[in-house]
Parts: sequence; C-alpha cells; structure tokens
Amino acid sequence: MHFKKPFVFCVMIVMILILMIFVSCSRSGDAKKGTALEVTSTGFGNAKSMSDKYTCDDVDISPPLEWKNAPAGTKSFAIICETPDAPAGNWVQWVIYDIPADVTSLPQSVAKTGQLDFGARQGKNDFDQVGYFGPCLPAGEHRFFFRVYALDGPTNLKAGAKKEELVEAMKGHILAEGALMGVYARE
Repeated sequence: MHFKKPFVFCVMIVMILILMIFVSCSRSGDAKKGTALEVTSTGFGNAKSMSDKYTCDDVDISPPLEWKNAPAGTKSFAIICETPDAPAGNWVQWVIYDIPADVTSLPQSVAKTGQLDFGARQGKNDFDQVGYFGPCLPAGEHRFFFRVYALDGPTNLKAGAKKEELVEAMKGHILAEGALMGVYARE
C-alpha cells in the first residue's frame, strides 16, 4: 500500500508533462507570430483622427504607411484595412499583398490598380473596387484598422483577390503582424 502515493504522484507528473506538451504543440502554429511589426503613418497617429483626404468626404486617397521590425525570413508583406464599426458589420476598405520584402512603406495615394509598379497586387474591397476605398460611413465615430503582415513567401494570388482569399493564402505563413488604428468621425 505504500507504493500508491508515489505512483499517484508519478502519474500526476506525467499528466502535467503531457498537458504542457499539448499546450506547447497547440501554440506552435502561432509561434511564428512572436514578433510584432511597428506600424505608423505620417498622416495620423495610432487611435488618432484621420484627415478627410483619406475618406469619401474628400479625395479618398490611401494614407502613407510605414512598418518596421520584420523578422528574418520575411519575403513579402500584406495589408488589410477594415472597420468593425460599419452598420453591416466588419467592412474591408483595402487589400494589398505580395509587397516585396524590401518595401517597408507605402506612399500616400497608392494607385487604384490591381498590379502596382513595385510588384505588389491589390485586391477588391467590400465596395467591390480594386485598391483603397476610405471611410464612408454614417454619422458617428468609426475605427479603421490597418493590419500589416510579414509573410515567409508571396501569396501568388492574382490581382483582385478578396480578403477571405488573402487570409486563406496567409495561413501558416505569417511571421509577424502589427496594426495601426485610425479614427474618423462624421456628423
């Protein structure tokens, strides 16, 4: 009867080790995401108001974006801009992908074409347009998230892909990500 306590103790230790291995393995798919990209814009600060020029209330051009801290092995970048505050739910404003790894910024007013001169491609937003289509929501304050992803290779998607296609193509290939939130208010 004396062996029961050590036996139970050993079984508990083995179970804890198995649990730790299970938790470690379940996180391994996210292990690549350990690095956070720092995303900034000279057009607005994080959680700060966006200028009218980046909205349908003015010229509706894309804001300038910069990112840094990409991990070694980054081969391309992708950006998704969306708002969770649209009346119909999450709304995609911009999808751009296969940005070459040596490109770590985008200028203001990226052309609204599927294939860009520097090698990147743009997809269709929820307005069913290629390129950036800025905030154009009802009255109130709305948040817009510019999420940048560092990838271990190109997506090889054709121009005009939707967000869902990009998200699927990025699965298992995200090395790091970061976000910048802009705010826009309409009266």
